Amino acid sequence: MKRYIWISILFLLITNKLFAQPDTMKQYDLPPFIVEAQKDPEYEKRYQKLIRDVKKVLPYAKMAGFRFQLMEQNLQLLPTEKARKEYLKRTEEAIKEQFMDDLVNLTVSQGKILIKLIHRETGKDTYTLLKEYRGGFTAFYWQGLARVFSADLKNEYNPVEDWQIENIIKTLGFE
Repeated sequence: MKRYIWISILFLLITNKLFAQPDTMKQYDLPPFIVEAQKDPEYEKRYQKLIRDVKKVLPYAKMAGFRFQLMEQNLQLLPTEKARKEYLKRTEEAIKEQFMDDLVNLTVSQGKILIKLIHRETGKDTYTLLKEYRGGFTAFYWQGLARVFSADLKNEYNPVEDWQIENIIKTLGFE
C-alpha cells in the first residue's frame, strides 16, 4: 500500500512538472503613450526598420568592442612608439580589408546606430577613438564627412534615451 502511495505521488509530481505552465514569466508594464503608439501602423513600420538596422550593425559594434580591447592590450605590451605605430597601421589595414565592403553599404540610419553602438561597446565615442589612434586632423575630416550625412561622431549611447535599441538588444539575447 505504501509503495502505491509513493508511486502515485511521484507520478503526480512528474506529470505536474511536465504539463505545468512556467510561473516565472517576465512581465513588462509599458507606459500608456507607448501602448498607444504601438497601435499606430507608422510607428510599427519605423520600429521594424529599427530592429532590422540594429540586427545588421550590432555584430560590427560587438566586433569593434572586442578588437578595441584586444588592441589596447597588445599596445601595452609593445616596447617602443615605433612598434605601436606599426601595429596600429597593420591593425587598421586588417580591419579595412575585413569590413570595408560591408560598412560602405550601410545606410545613413544604420551608420548613426553603429556610432551609438560603438560607444556602447567601447565606452568611447567614435570621434575620440579616431582622435586617439589616427590624430586630430583625421578625426576632424571624418566628423565633417559625417555632418554631410547629418550624423555626428560624438554621439554617445544613452540607454535611457535609446531605450528602443536597448530593448531590441535584450530581446535578441545579446545582453
